[in-house]
Amino acid sequence: MAKKKKNTLPSGNIRIQVYDYTDVDGKKHYKSFTAPTRQEAKYLAAQWKAGKADKKPSRITLYEAVSRYIEAKEGVLSPSTIKEYLGMQKRHMKDVGRIWLDELNTTDIQIWISNKSKSLSPKSVRNLYGLLSAAIEMFAPDLHIKVSLPEKKRLELYCPSDDDVKTLLRQVAGTDLEIAILLAAFGPLRRGEICALDASDISGNKVSITKSMVMGSDRQWHIKQPKTYGSYRTIEFPDFVIDKLKGKKGRIINRSPDAITRSFERTIKRTSLPHFRFHDLRHYAASIMHAIGVPDQYILQRGGWSSDNVMKTVYRNTIDIETVRQNKKINEHFDKIACDIPCDTFL
Repeated sequence: MAKKKKNTLPSGNIRIQVYDYTDVDGKKHYKSFTAPTRQEAKYLAAQWKAGKADKKPSRITLYEAVSRYIEAKEGVLSPSTIKEYLGMQKRHMKDVGRIWLDELNTTDIQIWISNKSKSLSPKSVRNLYGLLSAAIEMFAPDLHIKVSLPEKKRLELYCPSDDDVKTLLRQVAGTDLEIAILLAAFGPLRRGEICALDASDISGNKVSITKSMVMGSDRQWHIKQPKTYGSYRTIEFPDFVIDKLKGKKGRIINRSPDAITRSFERTIKRTSLPHFRFHDLRHYAASIMHAIGVPDQYILQRGGWSSDNVMKTVYRNTIDIETVRQNKKINEHFDKIACDIPCDTFL
């Protein structure tokens, strides 16, 4: 008796299954295609898959709409963004995701937002709603949702001082972490940009930023193009930084961004410094440039920030020492004015 071929039906036709989507309970759904030959079945499957993103499904849940939105954006968004979206969907959208898209209304979304606001930060809730509303816009453009989002909270970030950075550099002298800190504090480069930096990117005192190391949805690190056009830039470093890079071949630092963070956190604990993140070295760089009078457009360009608003709201905090200095200057000026005014004027 002849052995039955794989995927062959009793009729003799060939059936091929192609992944469609994962529902809110984590169950995977597949689309089946049947044809007299395997080649024809594969052709039908490929044809369906190619046109899938352009089709508006007749009836899907909100969770499935988010899944299809993420799938449609895989070719244009960075792996780290896709990974973040998938995580947001899995952790926070199962409850509201069970609602059919054609039955969804503002009340459903508002209740979901209010519930999430009890345990998540305003920024996290706003990010969640951004993903959800983008999926709704793609698959139900006529559905108008108007909700109230939690008020933004002002970030309380510690800005390292010149003395903090000096202390750090003395602690890590001669290590890869020293180079990472120099590039972040005086660049200012991001972790991913530092880890992707290659000796070929350095010419004289100039360092070209053309790539970044990011974690993909497969939980592996990949070197990719920067997320934004503004991240492409060339930075001229002082001699003492370039001297540390001389003689390097291939990647300047053979570490992942997470490895840099862990090493940095251990170093902070070994010192008497206040706790701050590796990313706050960019905060330090922007604040120093602002304090010494560098125009915003040059700070924006050097740091690769996507917008002036991002730079101002997150990074442009004056350093505590500089604040004391400027306050002293202001009060001395007012003291001089007071000297020329009769004392009884202030009584």
